[in-house]
Amino acid sequence: MMEKEIKLKEIRAKLRKSMDGVVSASMREKGLKYRLNFGVNLPTLRQIANNYDCDPILSEMLWKEDVRELKILATLLYPIEDFSEENARKWCREIPNQEIRQQVCMNLFQNLPYAHDLVNHWVSSDNESIRTTAYWLFARLMIIHSVQIPDIDCTTLVRNAINDLSSSDFFLRQSAVNALKYAGRLSSELSREILGKVKIMADSGIPALQEVYSLLKFEFDNN
Repeated sequence: MMEKEIKLKEIRAKLRKSMDGVVSASMREKGLKYRLNFGVNLPTLRQIANNYDCDPILSEMLWKEDVRELKILATLLYPIEDFSEENARKWCREIPNQEIRQQVCMNLFQNLPYAHDLVNHWVSSDNESIRTTAYWLFARLMIIHSVQIPDIDCTTLVRNAINDLSSSDFFLRQSAVNALKYAGRLSSELSREILGKVKIMADSGIPALQEVYSLLKFEFDNN
């Protein structure tokens, strides 16, 4: 454990040297709140990660810290083969904001052999943050596998995503829209089904819902 503590101190020192106060302040103004944010850009974080072997213990130590860069480094340094479904469920519950959600999905969750199971389980969660992660992970899997995603329950995903289009939570709403866009790319039949179910939004008189309908119609009309 002493060796891990030494590595953690080394990483903190490298972050301080790379600190960008302007970027950090800008993130705070945009609502990305952490106990500590060095404002280090992602390419630099990847360079720092390249100096260390993947290590589950070190990654867990990094993830526990309420520090932007340490959490991102945790997603880069956790070995895929050691990351269990229990780990995934725990980390999903602990995601603090959309930036970390994007990073953990891209750097870790999407590469797990059971990623599709996570989507299926999380998309039906009562927790809005977990559903948001499910939609985001589904989109990431679509980017990687295109139309070849196995074992995703698209019926449940589409139904729940449509229900979440009227959510007051901005990130849940946007993640649901994004998931529906990718789901519609699986087949013209599914895109027509989605558009038919959201058509009522066009006459809702609610600008946000009308915009969602316009976005999906534009997406599917140009597939």
